[in-house]
This record gives sequence, structure tokens and C-alpha cells, in this order.
Amino acid sequence: MIPGQNFNDRLKEQKEAKLAMLKRAKKAELDPEEKQRLMEERAARNEARAKRDAEREAAKKAQREKAAAEKLEKERKAELAKVAKKKAQEELIRAQKARRDAKYAARKNRR
Repeated sequence: MIPGQNFNDRLKEQKEAKLAMLKRAKKAELDPEEKQRLMEERAARNEARAKRDAEREAAKKAQREKAAAEKLEKERKAELAKVAKKKAQEELIRAQKARRDAKYAARKNRR
């Protein structure tokens, strides 16, 4: 009979393969100090990232607020310009009417 043909041989090979895998995993496993150092480095990186994200978000918020304030100011100036234009138009009409009335009054006085 050829080795590996019966059930017990296959079971034995599987067990050996499993033990070999566990040995490799144990060898690849980090020692506790190295693991602790890596965890601290990761925590420091995460903290720095969180700080950068918070600063970026604060900058974006400030930019949005600034844009909103500029938009409000622009709208306010546009409204003021609209009111001023309307007043100027009314004043122009009033002045035209006054000139016309003055012209007619002068013509009437000449007679």
C-alpha cells in the first residue's frame, strides 16, 4: 500500500501540517514589547490623524461661515443699491416734473 492512501495516514499528515502551521504562526508572532511599541505608534498616528481632521474640519467650517457672511453682505449691498436706485429714479421723476412745471409756469408768466 502507498503511504497517504488510508485514512490514518491522511489524518497524521493533516495533524503534522497543522502543527507546522502553528509553529510558523508562533514564530511570526511578535514579542510583547514589540507589540506594545507598535500599538503605541499606531495610537500616536491615530491621534495625530484625528487632530489633523479636527483642524481641517474647523478650517472648512470657518470657510463656510466666511462665505455665508460674504453672501449676506453682498445681498445687503445689492438691496441697498436697489433702494438707492429706486430713490434716484423717484428723485429724477420729481426733478423732471419740477422742470416741466417750471417751464409751463414761465410760459404762463410771459403772457
